[in-house]
Amino acid sequence: MLPGMWRKMRKIRKQFTVWFVGALPGIAAIGLVVLVRLTGSLQLIEWVTLDSFLRLRPSEPIDERVVIVGIDEQDIRRIRDYPIPDREIAKLLRILQKYQPRAIGLDIVRDIPVEPGHAELVAAFKEIKNLIAVEKVLPISIKPPPDLPPEQIGFADVLSDRDGKVRRAILGMNRPEDDKKYVFSLPLLLAETYLKAEGIELSNGIRDREAMRFGSTELSRFLPNSGGYVRTDNFGVQILLNYRNGRERFHSLSFKDINDIEAGKGNPNVLRDTFGGRIVLIGVTAPSIKDSIDTSAIANLEPPGKIYGVEFHAHVASQIVSAVLDGRPVLKTWSQGWEYVWIVSWGVLALYLDRLTQSPLKNLVYVAIFSLVLVGIGYAFIVKGWWIPVVPALLVLVINGAILSTFYQYDRFLRSQIEIRQHTIERTFVVIHNGPLQTLANILRHVQDRDIEQNQLLEELKNLNYEIREVGEYLKLEALNQEESLRLGSDLILDLKLPIRDLFYEVYSYTLQRNFPCFKTLKVKAYSFAPIEDRYLSLEQKRELCQFLEEALCNVGKHAKGVTRLSATGKQIEGWYTLSIKDNGAGIHSYCEGRGTKQCLNIARKLRGKFQRTSLGEKRTLCELSWPIAGRNWNFTRIGRNLKIKILKGRG
Repeated sequence: MLPGMWRKMRKIRKQFTVWFVGALPGIAAIGLVVLVRLTGSLQLIEWVTLDSFLRLRPSEPIDERVVIVGIDEQDIRRIRDYPIPDREIAKLLRILQKYQPRAIGLDIVRDIPVEPGHAELVAAFKEIKNLIAVEKVLPISIKPPPDLPPEQIGFADVLSDRDGKVRRAILGMNRPEDDKKYVFSLPLLLAETYLKAEGIELSNGIRDREAMRFGSTELSRFLPNSGGYVRTDNFGVQILLNYRNGRERFHSLSFKDINDIEAGKGNPNVLRDTFGGRIVLIGVTAPSIKDSIDTSAIANLEPPGKIYGVEFHAHVASQIVSAVLDGRPVLKTWSQGWEYVWIVSWGVLALYLDRLTQSPLKNLVYVAIFSLVLVGIGYAFIVKGWWIPVVPALLVLVINGAILSTFYQYDRFLRSQIEIRQHTIERTFVVIHNGPLQTLANILRHVQDRDIEQNQLLEELKNLNYEIREVGEYLKLEALNQEESLRLGSDLILDLKLPIRDLFYEVYSYTLQRNFPCFKTLKVKAYSFAPIEDRYLSLEQKRELCQFLEEALCNVGKHAKGVTRLSATGKQIEGWYTLSIKDNGAGIHSYCEGRGTKQCLNIARKLRGKFQRTSLGEKRTLCELSWPIAGRNWNFTRIGRNLKIKILKGRG
């Protein structure tokens, strides 16, 4: 039990070592991608991937809770002045307030009076308690209207990434000039005002005390390495933007539309239905006034890739309110540890696919399929509100699965060619060694002993020439018939598809008929070969076992002087098959490893078995090969019944 377990452990360890050495380039590629990501070199492509996933999401319905009132080019031409005078702003605020919105956001800077009508605007500011006006604090401060209390002022600053696109929103921060004063953004104050009417208050997070929370909804805070970002400044409280997608995101009216309805040119109930109980954002939507931000995360934008600043604040306010009341996802990311486990896992999968397929074409197909699966998983996660690292995972998958696989396959091809050549050389030598070289050794021995006549020597040399030529012809034939045959001596070719028991018998019978001097003294020959099912032996293993038996018998014929008894047996005991050749000849005279011994040791190694050639006494020699077999439940007859003995009379 323990030896078997130990062998299995050694086999597993060896396989792991081979796999690890072969996987070193792939492991290096995974490490390189991780290192490149840690340096921030993949940020841009990860940002682009995030934008693409967000843009490709299904369209969402219009958010009925948020309305935009845009002052467009037609309004500016009608008023014939810009900045819009305070009187016009005051008039618009009073009209909107009549229809009882929950919150009004004025995304127009009013740090200095714009006459005429400044007094009217100041009066409107004092009367409208649900109004939120704006200031700017980054990078250059622009003061808020002087007539509003601090709780009705929110900043309108926007954070851009290095490519100029906006993917984050800042909700609150300390004032740069006075870090003891904390200020909130315009959309956050609008969302807070709206949700307060629902009985939901703003408070600190539970999982993250520095995050913001409305009721049970905690807004996931942006961290320096969130998602594809690397070492980004996360001052204040920032969140990732989950833009609302669709051709129309919010209801939008112009200043002129409102004036026309108020002047009796339309149904005033439209305004009541439009603004009642909603968040109303007022801003400039004129292309001539450069108040826009860049984003690629929203489909069907006009102009492409741009939204007005007032719509940006509408997206942020809508994201907060929809998350709290509707459960709409707020973008979240995994921790860094899980992100890199994810990336490494895809790299390891690519290495496994390469080892599994063993075919460049199949491997490319699998890599393509799994790449689509990976992209699909990333998209599905975005829809559910999770930004996971798709780009680095895709990189390690493609590099290890496609690029390095090509080198693996090429290296494997070169190694296989070398192995084929080496195998061909070994096979050729074995055929020559067991055939012509044995004949040559016999001739040399006769010449050395001077017991051969010239005519007989000439005949032996002719036979040797014939054998050598036959070896060449056989090797050519073997290459054509897919190596399904085995050549013995100069005139016997065995079909390796025969059962191994029959092959052993043919090898045994033929070899003992060869003209070796020690075979002339044999009196008793015995053989017994237990069968082995063909499914447990390959053709190559059959070939090598027959060559072992041939080599062992040839050694008896050449070296076992005075031998009278020879037995060749094959038997199965406890999952091992043992092929033994015993003789009572002169014994072993040299323990040096010749070519034949090395050949036998090589066969034992390939079969994961063991070989021994040992002396059992002064005149007894054992040559034995044992190896594990897969089948154990065979029906054998008793060895005694299977044993065949032939007694030769009149010799030695």
